[in-house]
Amino acid sequence: MRVAVTGANGLLGGAAVAQLAGRHEVLAIGRGACRLPPGAFAWADADLGDDRSVEAALRDFRAEAVLHPGAMTDVDGCERDPEVAWRVNVGGTEQVARACRALRARLVAVSTDYVFDGEAGPYGEDDVPNPRGAYARTKRCGEEAALLLAPDRAVARVAVVYSGRPGAKSTFATQVVEKLSRGEQVKAFSDQVVSPTLAENAAAMTLELLLEHDYQGVLHTAGATALDRVDFARRVAARFGLSGEIVPVRTADVKLLAPRPLRSWLRVDHAAKLLRNAPLAIDDALEKFHAQWLSRSAS
Repeated sequence: MRVAVTGANGLLGGAAVAQLAGRHEVLAIGRGACRLPPGAFAWADADLGDDRSVEAALRDFRAEAVLHPGAMTDVDGCERDPEVAWRVNVGGTEQVARACRALRARLVAVSTDYVFDGEAGPYGEDDVPNPRGAYARTKRCGEEAALLLAPDRAVARVAVVYSGRPGAKSTFATQVVEKLSRGEQVKAFSDQVVSPTLAENAAAMTLELLLEHDYQGVLHTAGATALDRVDFARRVAARFGLSGEIVPVRTADVKLLAPRPLRSWLRVDHAAKLLRNAPLAIDDALEKFHAQWLSRSAS
């Protein structure tokens, strides 16, 4: 099958390309040069924010299925430049959905727990979103673009994605390891409860949803454990055998440009029943994260 992945230089997109390569004909789409290890896939340099190049790449490839995790995910960056955030997160999803409609391709668009305001978590798929801030609002509008414009589509929501694979970008989880290893303190929000999601687990779930199911609508494909960021940092430190100072702070005590939902963890019961690749509990995910890190250090 011809499968395309947007945001292929990112955490989830890169993990998805690695899992697809050698099993399908794969087009990896990203802005600029490819930062993935060499593999059995083609690369397309295309920009979700330009209203044309991603759609053209998908049409030229004649995609039969598209995983769309590509997005502007810098929460404060979106707040500083909401116009760019709109062009990428809404217009980019519109590009992808238009192409899928024309090609009769299945689409799974990846979204976020930030579509909820965090006042009443945990949230299920049927709970009504109430996004706050430019990132959250543009991602919510991107969900609607996918659901309205692509006939065969699903939206998969994830949260706090991390990975330890070689070349993966820095995240809160990797910063915990790096800072504690250097003897530096780690500050973590004590009042933000989230669903940390290992990128490789999210990739497996969303690809299964894309290629093996005809599920329509929204599905939560985040990690299976809800915990605050202090607890998350302590779990990471414990798995890596690291000691050091993890300092609890409150979001209100930190100058943040964009609002953060405080209790936005996602219920994943539906995904656990539907998918063979079930959401991972935190200890299982951290085992895989640790193994990735060892491989990264060895290389």
